[in-house]
Amino acid sequence: MDLATLWYLTTGTLLVAAAMTLWERKAQAQRARELGLWAAAYGIFAFGCVLAMNRSLLPGVTGPAITNVVMMFGYLLALQGILALDGKRLHPSLMAALLAAIGAAWLVAGAGAASLFWNHISAFPIAVVCAVAALVLLRSRTAAGLRSRPIAVAAFACHGLFYGARTFAAPILTTIYGNDMLPIVAELTMYEAVLFIVTMSMSLLALVREEDRARLVATARTDFLTGLNNRQGFFELAPQHLARAGRHASCTLLAIDLDHFKAINDRYGHEAGDRVLKLFASITKEIAGPDAMSARLGGEEFAILLPDMDGEEARLIGQSIARRFADTAVRHDGLAIPATVSIGMAETRGREAELSALLGAADHALYRAKMLGRNRIEIAGPEQVAKAA
Repeated sequence: MDLATLWYLTTGTLLVAAAMTLWERKAQAQRARELGLWAAAYGIFAFGCVLAMNRSLLPGVTGPAITNVVMMFGYLLALQGILALDGKRLHPSLMAALLAAIGAAWLVAGAGAASLFWNHISAFPIAVVCAVAALVLLRSRTAAGLRSRPIAVAAFACHGLFYGARTFAAPILTTIYGNDMLPIVAELTMYEAVLFIVTMSMSLLALVREEDRARLVATARTDFLTGLNNRQGFFELAPQHLARAGRHASCTLLAIDLDHFKAINDRYGHEAGDRVLKLFASITKEIAGPDAMSARLGGEEFAILLPDMDGEEARLIGQSIARRFADTAVRHDGLAIPATVSIGMAETRGREAELSALLGAADHALYRAKMLGRNRIEIAGPEQVAKAA
């Protein structure tokens, strides 16, 4: 392809990327700002391509200077969208100052340095912004764990390396082989631009879609009332926690029932009952800590998985939860609602933990705690865990 065809191809690719991003924006309200910034960046890039193809129509260095400033504005908007993923941003005054500095540099250099600036020096700020974008994506909390993040990082990193080579390596090659290298570099730039646009736009869209899917999966695994894992989340995620703990770690599970919860609902109403459930969930999250996996299995039934924790530590946690819950009464219509819990505990030690065995043994211990008068913790023996397995 000749250079003009490559410019048209790049412009068309950018417009398609902008249209696809704007279309996705309709379905991703939570990321509308980021998608809007990226779509605007692609539109600015397309406008920059049109300016680049007609830069010779403007006097002196005005055409190349305006084109370079417009292109840099597009890169800054793309970076702004990436930063927005984590609630960060470039201050508009910083962006304006950088663009003004680039424009001023062109005007100061004048027509005599126009070729040097266009072919080499103007590539350096682009390389820097792309390197920053790759680093931001690499360190992004939002993008962490998403499969498309390495692709997006690679897209910006490779584009930055290419423009870094244009800044430092291309002048050396031009010195050695003469100005015949410039058309080759220009064509390589356009080929690389098309690849970058496609990879960048698709990977950024994939990031947003994967994040949305992860949010939906997390919602499906979360109990709406308490914010704990629900039954589905518990049985999907608990085996992963056990696997990470390792086959030789001590793992403990607490099965918990709120005592006489039906009587609380009947006497005080379901709204008061919901407040009791939320109180218990908040106490559980505070005392069990971030490493525990707490779940509401249904109704007034809860479970707390404590991977890599022995029975004595887990028993103390269970006792602390029960004591705090009993001492912290929910008030309804001026009355304190008394509430306690019964707890069954099961532990595996020195062998691979099986969730079904742990839960079965803990349920048997919980049944014993309820039969012995409630408001207590009972511990399953090792033979019960082995029998359940």
